[in-house]
Amino acid sequence: MKAAVLREIGEPLAIEEAPVPRPGPGEALLRVRACGIDGTDLKLLDGFGYVPQLPFIMGHELAGEVVECGADVAGFAAGDRVVAYNFVTCGSCVYCRRSRDQLCLDMRGIVGILGVPGGYADYVCLPEQQLIRLPDGVSFEDGATCCDAGMTALHAVDRADVSIGDCVLVIGVGGVGSVATQILAASGVEVIAVDTDAAKESWARAQGAESFLSLEADALVAEALRRSAGLGVDRVIDVVGLEDTMRAGFAALRRGGRMVIVGYTPDSLPLSGKELAQNEKEVLGTRAGRRDDLRTCLGLFGAGKLRSIVRATYPLQHVNEALDALRGGVIGRIVLSFD
Repeated sequence: MKAAVLREIGEPLAIEEAPVPRPGPGEALLRVRACGIDGTDLKLLDGFGYVPQLPFIMGHELAGEVVECGADVAGFAAGDRVVAYNFVTCGSCVYCRRSRDQLCLDMRGIVGILGVPGGYADYVCLPEQQLIRLPDGVSFEDGATCCDAGMTALHAVDRADVSIGDCVLVIGVGGVGSVATQILAASGVEVIAVDTDAAKESWARAQGAESFLSLEADALVAEALRRSAGLGVDRVIDVVGLEDTMRAGFAALRRGGRMVIVGYTPDSLPLSGKELAQNEKEVLGTRAGRRDDLRTCLGLFGAGKLRSIVRATYPLQHVNEALDALRGGVIGRIVLSFD
């Protein structure tokens, strides 16, 4: 099979021939049909966040078809269309028992990120517990984006705890921000989308944003206050996670408001304890999503309640071009297609 292999941090992926893996007990062999790429992949290439043992096959947003099942696989059969939940969890710790899978205390690996080869290859072997059925009518490409952008957006909105009529600032209108905007708009929330790329305005409005801002941090705060009669916005979802965006988001919050930080970078957020306490502001982190978030996101696509964010597809042999395009800034999501 063909595989794109990370052999050295900071270097392009190598397109190589590799043996097709064989499924062991409790595992299924998938033919990969689509695999999304996102900012986590760029972090892996740069050696930030997660550093897998090299050589390694990346790709954590994958969808495909079951080709063969190992012994003890009871829930799937050859020909089934599936996606992969990327956190390989223990299933028994306090967080797994509370359905907070991504906080597992004994994580066995993260598909395409750490310890478990991913979807930048023609085939991949995964434990049965990682597989979730892809609803009829949902494309492999859209199913793949649910495995990160979709479930991450859904979980972030859940953490934000919005109410009908709220005003929410969504900072960063990439894949996660686009899906979050769709979900918020469908929930009766006014969305102000923010991105440094002014070309994303029409895209953000198409996702449901009522307005769009392309401003520097200080100007962003002033505009958010102006639009809310000086009170500030009810919620902020920061998909970027730079110091400037976090600081601006916090300053734009009303008293009692909540900011949810999705994006992570080497930056830190300096907070005034006085402002935090006296204004009862809340700052929450959010990590990817739970298995249930992925199932819900797939169901929303299947019901036609979420729209595709895929704007470009590349073949596997052009994965480095796709990653370069992502680094340069794209609208929507790029997906590797194996058709």
